[in-house]
Amino acid sequence: MKGRGHLKISEKDKAYIVRYLSGIIDTPQAQSMKTFIQHGHITTYTHVLNVVCMSCKVDEKLHAHSDKQSLIIGAFLHDYYLYDWHDPTSNDGLHGFRHPVRALQKAQEQFVLNPKEKNIIVSHMWPLTITRIPKCREAAIVCLSDKLCALYETILKDKKLFDIDM
Repeated sequence: MKGRGHLKISEKDKAYIVRYLSGIIDTPQAQSMKTFIQHGHITTYTHVLNVVCMSCKVDEKLHAHSDKQSLIIGAFLHDYYLYDWHDPTSNDGLHGFRHPVRALQKAQEQFVLNPKEKNIIVSHMWPLTITRIPKCREAAIVCLSDKLCALYETILKDKKLFDIDM
């Protein structure tokens, strides 16, 4: 099962993902996430796509009826800090605490974000970032999904969790 994309998301959610990430996912900056390692051998690009899909799955399972556009865009941009956090010259060693703000700054330089998308990005590391609290259901879902994916990617060393190609 390793790396096969063995978790399923609905065709409807696949269509939402393609639609809402159009114009974001194909930018050089987004594509550069393929060059940065997130967990083990998993790239930041693969990780954020895993979080997008997991967020859709969690939203479906909880019947949360989230704003899909904000959920998907925020989930994709939650780690949009665009540097190799393993390189000590690229950050001050406090990456876990500071990268949400850096990701938000980078995302806002390139895209117009609504308040939910901003909260998703800046609060996804809660409770580590204790003062940056998820303030909407979409932010809470991405926060949870990020931790589920990080655990899955780190412990099981699985790359592609979902059956989607982008």
